[in-house]
Amino acid sequence: MRAAKPAVFLDRDGVLNEAIFRDGRPCPPRDLSELVITLGARAALDELKREGFSLVVVTNQPDVRRSKAKRADVDNINAHLATSLPLDAIEVWEHDDIDRCDCRKPKPGMILRAQKTLGLDLARSFMVGDRWRDIEAGRRVGCCTVLNGDGYGEPFPCAPTIKLTSLPRAAAWIIRSFKEASTSGRLDENAQ
Repeated sequence: MRAAKPAVFLDRDGVLNEAIFRDGRPCPPRDLSELVITLGARAALDELKREGFSLVVVTNQPDVRRSKAKRADVDNINAHLATSLPLDAIEVWEHDDIDRCDCRKPKPGMILRAQKTLGLDLARSFMVGDRWRDIEAGRRVGCCTVLNGDGYGEPFPCAPTIKLTSLPRAAAWIIRSFKEASTSGRLDENAQ
């Protein structure tokens, strides 16, 4: 039996690619023409892969359900990210809050599905996101959580383990924390 691997779960919009601001709110790109991969994302993910992490995107895409986006455009963006970045899986959920499903973040269904499919060790894993929903989903499954950015001024029901300003900084912190945990025997969720 293979040992479960640690993972870094990554939100898509605002972490792997730049969020698009419409009416002052962060939104996903509508299609490939608006997609801009964040600065340093490829190098950061390459470092995480070298350290043995599985890299899994977990992304809410409710604009499909709201008829503001086409599933084909979401799929095209994800396919481009999958060929541009060293990702192991992309989990997409297009339901909205009214659907009350268990996969739309902050619920952890996408993370749990990836855990089962890929054989992941959630206690040694991390969730990187730019919004409270990402942080809460990671917290619910016992991952250390990294807020990428300032959270857009949204209220957070739970604090992230750490707040950082970019994916490269998040990757460096994750690698350092993971190595320290290897010597101490556990991840310290309060390590800053």
